[in-house]
Amino acid sequence: MPELALATADEVAEYLRTTKAKLANDRYRGIGPKFVKHGRRVLYRWEDVLAWTEANLMQRTDDRSGAA
Repeated sequence: MPELALATADEVAEYLRTTKAKLANDRYRGIGPKFVKHGRRVLYRWEDVLAWTEANLMQRTDDRSGAA
């Protein structure tokens, strides 16, 4: 994780091992990490990405997540 407080969708997609399109879909559905809109740009706070990751930890495959 970079030292910067804000990350681009490219950086977050790489960190989460997913695509920008999946992140965009998650934003639309309201199930992804919180994000910041700066004009037309979408940015993420690393603290929100990490919090979202923690909130989606599961112990078993049949666990139910609140977000994803």
